[in-house]
Amino acid sequence: MANDRKVRVAIIGLGFGAEFIPIYQKHPHAEMYAICQRNREKLDQIGDAFGVAKRYTSYEDVLNDPDVDAVHINTPIPDHAPMSIAGLKAKKHVACTVPAATSVAECRKIVEAQKKARRNYMMMETVVYSREFLYVKELLQTGVLGRIQFLRGSHQQEMAGWPGYWEGLPPMHYATHCVSPCLCLAGKLAESVVCHGSGRISHKLARKYGSPFAIETATIKLKGSNLACEVTRSLFETARQYRESFDVYCDKVSFESPQIEHEPAILHRGEQPERVTIPDYAHLLPEPIRPFTTKGVYDLQENVHLSFKQGSGHGGSHPHLAHEFIMSIVEKRPPMPDAKTSVNWTMAGICAHESAMKGGARVKIPQC
Repeated sequence: MANDRKVRVAIIGLGFGAEFIPIYQKHPHAEMYAICQRNREKLDQIGDAFGVAKRYTSYEDVLNDPDVDAVHINTPIPDHAPMSIAGLKAKKHVACTVPAATSVAECRKIVEAQKKARRNYMMMETVVYSREFLYVKELLQTGVLGRIQFLRGSHQQEMAGWPGYWEGLPPMHYATHCVSPCLCLAGKLAESVVCHGSGRISHKLARKYGSPFAIETATIKLKGSNLACEVTRSLFETARQYRESFDVYCDKVSFESPQIEHEPAILHRGEQPERVTIPDYAHLLPEPIRPFTTKGVYDLQENVHLSFKQGSGHGGSHPHLAHEFIMSIVEKRPPMPDAKTSVNWTMAGICAHESAMKGGARVKIPQC
């Protein structure tokens, strides 16, 4: 890609993926070049709505287009790793929604492909670009919190009614939303994990992946650190309002996410709790894409994607994610998270489920 032109982006998958179209259209260093969707009717509907002329029904055709600099993948989970690897082999920069992969072997292949291609790979983890995370990160970097003592993440979501491949998915196979804030704030990779499964889902759900547990809870040891973190995940047959949260316990001030959506977060200054309003962080972005931190961008009134609706807009993270991906390419640097970090966050969950299936045995997390 020449330094004097914008990064030409192709979005693959137009459910959740359509949320990003106007962000790339307005980003000063990006060109919303192409969209890809197998269903021609939906492809044309989205293309017409957003004025995207270049349209593909085949991912292979996207990769064969020399004018595509980067692909942003928003497809079903089983396709993430194969499509990411294919994109890297085609010498495209790759952004992919979470999780990066479904197995340790796929995670290794992503890192190998990224190194060989010398292109950027970024898992588009929403939590570490949410306003809540950016707020806590700022408090940590400015010394307000002090020294981290422990971290906890939780992601509880009812997946009934979602596409069939979700049915019975092992809870920790989709754990990056609760793993990532803990590891990212600590600035460490996951080294090993102990996980226990609890409760049971119906046989109809359990038989698809052979995973019986309603809830999985893991304790993760961080590499090169005296810290550990705890993460909890549930997907089916557990009564709970949607929760995507993280808590950070420090020696000066601790942070706890709200227990119920739309309630304030809590800072504990010593033993004194203080309700806080989380500020928006649109000022970190180029002016044209700042409005996207506070509103959905695709058919918000009638057909907003369920993940966006349940996740309370993903904390305004979408424009931050797109901006980081584009600028990492423009500035010729690794994105955050890069390939190694992305697969570590993913493998923490994969290995946690392995531990649960082994009755809580400690499992080492491969270092790629």
